[in-house]
Amino acid sequence: MREKSTALKTAFPHTIPVLTGFTFLGIAYGILMNSKGYGVGWTALISLLAFAGSAQYATIGFLTTVFNPIAALLLTLIVNARHIFYGISFLDKYKDTGKFKPYLIFGLCDETFAIVGSSDPPEGVDRNWYYFFITLLNHIYWVLGSALGALLGYMVSFNTKGLDFVLTALFVVIFLGQWKTSKNHASAVIGVICSVVCLGIFGPNDFIIPSMVAILAVLTIFRNKLSKEPGS
Repeated sequence: MREKSTALKTAFPHTIPVLTGFTFLGIAYGILMNSKGYGVGWTALISLLAFAGSAQYATIGFLTTVFNPIAALLLTLIVNARHIFYGISFLDKYKDTGKFKPYLIFGLCDETFAIVGSSDPPEGVDRNWYYFFITLLNHIYWVLGSALGALLGYMVSFNTKGLDFVLTALFVVIFLGQWKTSKNHASAVIGVICSVVCLGIFGPNDFIIPSMVAILAVLTIFRNKLSKEPGS
């Protein structure tokens, strides 16, 4: 128990920024879910089992439109395709995690990746329990934030028009943050150009999947050249 307690106390301070962010993003998600007719139970269950914040936002529309599992699968796969690279970069870090590995893989979100990738447990703290508690705490924050938002949406009636823009705002903030920290902007420029072209061809309702496919194709074709660019 002491081993677990020490790991939890060490992990918690690293997750405080995530607690703040996930609380507000989760509340917004919960309110949107409630506005579509899904209560606290369904919202919390989806967040618990899916735990894919941006994909959960993006797929809200699929819950209230004609059943289209193929489109939902493709959109979710493309939106979360970055997790493939997260997993590859963590092969060594999670190599000897034993019984913890399945949950660590399941719970590897952007924020957990950032914390685990940039910090190591101090001497005397069990590495596996440290990674586990970082992942678990972030997971809990998201589920509780989502449930709280659904509860607020049920208790308080207000106009939710424009609230779904929170996902767009989140992606804009992430994009600007990566733009500022990266010296090579080729990937970002390719993403913007592909998105604008697909928007013009397919329209605002159907351009997301084609644009993601186009981005992936262009980056794959020019992978060798881009990897040689400074700051890539």
